[in-house]
Amino acid sequence: MTAQQIRQAFLDFFASKGHTIVPSAPIVVKNDPTLMFTNAGMNQFKDIFLGESAAKYPRVADTQRCLRVSGKHNDLEEVGIDTYHHTMFEMLGNWSFGDYFKQEAIAWSWELLTKVYGISADRLYVTVFEGDEKEQLPRDQEAYNYWKQHIAEDRILLGNKKDNFWEMGETGPCGPCSEIHYDGRSEEERARVDGKALVNADDPNVIEIWNNVFMQFNRLKDGSLQALPARHVDTGMGFERLVRVLQGKTSNYDTDVFQPLIQFIAEKSGKPYNAAATPGTEGWNEAVAMRVMADHIRAISFAIADGQLPSNNKAGYVIRRILRRAVRYAYQYLGFKEPFLNQLVPLLAEQFKGVFDELWSQKDFVQKVVSEEENAFLRNLELGLRRLDTYFDLSNEMGIATHLDEDVAEHIKIKREFNEDRKNRLVNGTFAFTLSDTFGFPLDLTELIAREKGFNVNVEQFEHELQQQKNRSRAATAIDTGDWVILQDDDSVEFTGYDETETVAHIIKYRKVKTKGKEQYQIVLDKTPFYAESGGQVGDVGDLIFPNGDIIPVTDTKKENGLIVHFTDTLPQDMSDALTAYVDPERRLSIENNHSATHLLHAALKQVLGSHVNQKGSLVNENNLRFDFSHFSKVTEEELAQIEAIVNQKVRENIALQEERNVPYQQAISSGVTALFGEKYGDYVRVITFDETFSKELCGGTHIQHTGQIGYFKIVSESAVAAGVRRIEAISGIAAENFITEQARLVQQLKELLKNPKDVTKSIETLLDENSRLKKEIEKSIQEKAAGLKTELAQKAEAVNGINFIAQKVELPNAEAVKTLAYQLKDIVSDLFLVLAANFDGKPNLTVMIAEDLVKSRNLNAGAIVRDLAKEIQGGGGGQPFFATAGGKDASGLDRALAKAKSFVL
Repeated sequence: MTAQQIRQAFLDFFASKGHTIVPSAPIVVKNDPTLMFTNAGMNQFKDIFLGESAAKYPRVADTQRCLRVSGKHNDLEEVGIDTYHHTMFEMLGNWSFGDYFKQEAIAWSWELLTKVYGISADRLYVTVFEGDEKEQLPRDQEAYNYWKQHIAEDRILLGNKKDNFWEMGETGPCGPCSEIHYDGRSEEERARVDGKALVNADDPNVIEIWNNVFMQFNRLKDGSLQALPARHVDTGMGFERLVRVLQGKTSNYDTDVFQPLIQFIAEKSGKPYNAAATPGTEGWNEAVAMRVMADHIRAISFAIADGQLPSNNKAGYVIRRILRRAVRYAYQYLGFKEPFLNQLVPLLAEQFKGVFDELWSQKDFVQKVVSEEENAFLRNLELGLRRLDTYFDLSNEMGIATHLDEDVAEHIKIKREFNEDRKNRLVNGTFAFTLSDTFGFPLDLTELIAREKGFNVNVEQFEHELQQQKNRSRAATAIDTGDWVILQDDDSVEFTGYDETETVAHIIKYRKVKTKGKEQYQIVLDKTPFYAESGGQVGDVGDLIFPNGDIIPVTDTKKENGLIVHFTDTLPQDMSDALTAYVDPERRLSIENNHSATHLLHAALKQVLGSHVNQKGSLVNENNLRFDFSHFSKVTEEELAQIEAIVNQKVRENIALQEERNVPYQQAISSGVTALFGEKYGDYVRVITFDETFSKELCGGTHIQHTGQIGYFKIVSESAVAAGVRRIEAISGIAAENFITEQARLVQQLKELLKNPKDVTKSIETLLDENSRLKKEIEKSIQEKAAGLKTELAQKAEAVNGINFIAQKVELPNAEAVKTLAYQLKDIVSDLFLVLAANFDGKPNLTVMIAEDLVKSRNLNAGAIVRDLAKEIQGGGGGQPFFATAGGKDASGLDRALAKAKSFVL
């Protein structure tokens, strides 16, 4: 049986037992604060188990997408290493909500496994709950007695609370369970060791395949058990494990669930998949990497399709961590130096088409998201991995130190700390921080690789280094060794751009940089009005004007470790002179218009769409604004009009900016200010308010003094950029004025073309209706003409060697009409060999139609023939053996082509 057949057999079996087949719930949980992901098939029925909602159906069955990578159910570290753990997996399940209980559940599970799937009974073992004195829970004698009706008693094993009392988490529905285990060992192995001794003993070939949970209790926060309002059945059978059993494999990864992905990876990497490889043997690392990738892409793809983007927070962080683990294995063991994981998405989507169509419908978007994540991570992965490899090379301790710092004293300190850490199997926290700070290598990945080598990371030391780095950034005196040229020993840079666009300043340091082959200079001033790119607002441009007449254009402004860095293409002759830092005022004003408009837009979105709207990203420049926000459906035209109207109302109100600087963060938050999700704020923040009751946000950007300066706000587009994230692009000020002017000009042009009607819309509708009517009349005329030609040409058919030969020039307006005529002739003339020539406004066309019987019996090919004939009109073409067309440049050759056509039937 294929995986598809196995899945369908399960659903069909329980449908025959009166179960309603329900769809899988999303893998991302949105309505349960105790869960980030669906980790069991019962999650979507939790409210029913708790008695908080009524069941729609007394019996249901489904296949549920599940994800187990955090909390109690965390299989991530086993994935790829063993043969049966996965991140995302399918859970085949059947449920009873206060309907049937243990007797039916046990009988049906046995019937399905042994009768429908044909699994040999002598390879199966079952377990039942032995009881727990501390919880005052008795042995599950009821389940034991029902099992005796189907299987020998020596195959019914007692299990402890860990194995046979199922709990979803620290709290929630729970109850005793009865597992079914399969012994997949060879006959020789089974003869040597009784399978019952290997049940729940982590033997890779004696595995649990089904768990029947008898839901009777609810675990409360204090640890006590409360009886549920009704008794329920919750079963879960690991689909991937079941397929492995039924396909006679010793690994889930050897089934048709994973092999298409693995073989694709093997082909593209040029490395064979060695399923039999064991730790330390040739091909082991490569095999693990392929299994990791094949598994992880499933979790990643379905999570994104269900609305969870990779990020640095909560559920998004989990998905990013899984993705990076897969990329790391692909890079390290399979040699994929460029993004590759995303190429598995279309293959996976095709595999689950008709089962979980959510992925198929979003495959392009999912692939794009995965690709972008790969690109971001791969940039620094190589450097980080090299340093980790060096670190774990214990024979080269000084080499480790030289990777961390150039200072000799620091070498000695780090080496001493390393030796001490090594005794305790700890990775030096300073080294881990360097990987994170310098190479973007995440702490959790360092911890993962360390654990593989038997180490832990000194997280306390890592956190200390992180705090030290923040302190250094505040002082803004950090120097890239050998890069910065220091002119003044100044530990602070004053930003004056909130109050002015011109400032007298001095250069305190500079350095040369090379980006994409282009040399530039980065200059730091002691004071500057230039806003550095941050929070979506682009950096200022302008000039540095010197007393000697030097004018150095500033092409961009960015932040680096708290510094405001000005980008220039040249340096002044005398850098010790005072200079005037001059920001382009018109560009700054346009940026401020768009930035303040963004704040008004954010508030309007919340007012129209709901409080769930939160900023997910933005870009504010002098030309337009781009605003990404959380929302789960397309914003309608009516909603967009309402949003736009609200913003423009606030513009007309000419609301004065209220700016508060150095406000304690907690004080600002308590006042109801909007803080952006994921944004890092210091102890003191800046609050921007446009009407206390409308827009109040934390923001470090520059703004207009009154909303009236915006002039006019216009939304130009709304689109989706990710699952659950929409994007609005808009313009304001002069750009909006120019847009309206251009639209008015277009309308005036239309009116003039339409002879200045009173109602332009009605005139266009009338014109379109008339055009449609004329098209239909033309089509009708062409059809009538073709019908007349059909009869006329059919009468001209010439019998040549048992073939009805027609070669004629026709006067029809287009190729479609000729094609229609050819097919009509084919229907009424048997054994037809037809060549039609036409001239479409000086463009010659040839059409060849051959009866399919002639194609086979006379070995004729319309495509080959039309290409030969097309030589006469200086053209080319092709098509199918029975129908082909060609175009050319020389219409005078049409007669020659028709004359030549007869040679193919003589």
